[in-house]
Amino acid sequence: MLYYLVTALYILTCLSMMLTVYLQQGKGGDIASAFGGGSSQAAFGARSGATVLSRATAVCAVLFMVLALTLGIVGRRGPASVIGGRAPLGQPAAPATAPAPAPTSAAPAPAAPAAPAQSAPATPAAPAR
Repeated sequence: MLYYLVTALYILTCLSMMLTVYLQQGKGGDIASAFGGGSSQAAFGARSGATVLSRATAVCAVLFMVLALTLGIVGRRGPASVIGGRAPLGQPAAPATAPAPAPTSAAPAPAAPAAPAQSAPATPAAPAR
């Protein structure tokens, strides 16, 4: 309930701030004043007192910031961490193939007889000339 009330106030504040900013008069930012053709003798233009619209804009800006922080705090649900609600990961699955069993006999396996080495046929020596 509080969240929806703050959201409604936030939207109204945004709309009123847009309205007050758009209704304010410009500060004489035309092209003539950029090249020294302005009628003002001050360095940054004529300084006028704070009008009702400029004060309303400042109040709306403060309300905008306060309500944005309030929405951030009130709107937070659940644990403080982004990944805090996740279930812990399980252990990795066992390998698909089991290792080969070790031989149980203590006697060494008989060795296969070695094949006799074949020698290459001798090449006859070339006759001398």
